[in-house]
Amino acid sequence: MIKTSISSLGIAVCMAMGVMASAQAAVDVEAAKALAKANDCLKCHAADKDKKGPSMKKIAAKYKGKPDGQEKAIKNMTEGQMVKLSDGTEEKHKIIDTKDPKELKNMADWYLSH
Repeated sequence: MIKTSISSLGIAVCMAMGVMASAQAAVDVEAAKALAKANDCLKCHAADKDKKGPSMKKIAAKYKGKPDGQEKAIKNMTEGQMVKLSDGTEEKHKIIDTKDPKELKNMADWYLSH
């Protein structure tokens, strides 16, 4: 009985890891990078260091574990909200030049994967 429970647990853990890996694999990094470059996102954001705006790592940490993280990231990219810059000033966030929900989700997931 204990042997069965342990192997069932092992299978469950492997399945959970597989689901997590496939969720991460769903991000098309090259497409997200291309969209970020085309929209000058990388002038203000870097993977692991602050520039004019917060790093992708900080953005990911801010939304980690929040079910609406992707939605909020997309909102920041599409609505031109006022944002506070690293020097303390504020300006409107640039609106990304795409309306394609798939591209927006991919870009948000890429940022949040850091």
